[in-house]
Amino acid sequence: MRSLMQRLAGLFSALVMTAIFGATAMAQDKGTIYYLAPTLFDEFQVETKDMVELLFSQLGYKVVTLDAQQRADLQNSQMDDTILQKPKAIILAAVDYEAISPGIEKAHAAGIPILVYDRQIRNIPVEFTSVAGTVEIGRLSAAEAVKLLTAKYGEPKGKVLSIMGDSADTYTLDIEQGFEEVMAKTPNIQVIAKPSKDWEPTNAANTVQDQILVNPDIDLIFIHADHLTPPIVSVLENAGKKKGDILIVDATGMPVGLKLLREGWVQTIVEQPLYGQVYGMAMFLDHVINKKPIKAGIYDIVGLPSEITIESWGPNLRVPGGVITKDNVDDNKFWGNLKPPGVPVPTVE
Repeated sequence: MRSLMQRLAGLFSALVMTAIFGATAMAQDKGTIYYLAPTLFDEFQVETKDMVELLFSQLGYKVVTLDAQQRADLQNSQMDDTILQKPKAIILAAVDYEAISPGIEKAHAAGIPILVYDRQIRNIPVEFTSVAGTVEIGRLSAAEAVKLLTAKYGEPKGKVLSIMGDSADTYTLDIEQGFEEVMAKTPNIQVIAKPSKDWEPTNAANTVQDQILVNPDIDLIFIHADHLTPPIVSVLENAGKKKGDILIVDATGMPVGLKLLREGWVQTIVEQPLYGQVYGMAMFLDHVINKKPIKAGIYDIVGLPSEITIESWGPNLRVPGGVITKDNVDDNKFWGNLKPPGVPVPTVE
């Protein structure tokens, strides 16, 4: 009996290994997808890379990720090299949307579809775009800032320093657009907006250091991405500021941002829905590759009611974010807690 059980166990083990290796082989049967990442500097970019590689491999594709190190010239060169490999598709998060446009045209000439991720490109047609509702992130952030300033003064007034990302990035431009759109309705709140070249934290910190000298009455800092926040906090500490002396609202929802929120330096974060954005691309990948029409409408993407509109540049998916406070910061739905949904990619008819 024991010998029979051992043989059965060995047979079962062999079947399991066959299934595993068979699935792995199948995972590469459909071809290769290249992901051109703008940088792998921060947690958002690294988690995106991991999720793209995980979900697209589940769909049967091999994924190759290239890091542009936030250099437009390097990403242009990577685009040229990628086209020579004749991949099934290219996922593009652009360093500079204007600089990469000729590369998109080259890819299209070679019959390679482009899926734009996170950093929207509107000046040239692409096959699919998956972005956060960036203007909505700006509006939500402004609403939270108004709440905080009203709680401080009893009315909506004060001075706000908006620390943007790189001025060539449509992501930060859209956030600022939404932010100032709401702030324009509160004339007693003054907004000073300053970019941070290349999304570099040191540049952001230097700007804050200069601004608190020029404008010592700053009440609130709105920071377009959490990875800029730690050196800004150091600047505030060196200036003798304590938690809450200058209120902080962040965007993106990175682990470092959630940590600073728990510590009390940050009061509110408006999340960028990383998981929803990647799942959205994965859901429509086969439609893009097989040139199937993509319909406008509302789609449930890992519990997020997301909208596809057909724009002049192509099908455009906008995934909503959410507001994170000390009361819900531990909720697993926020990507900064690094607990992916763990559900298969839904099929789309």
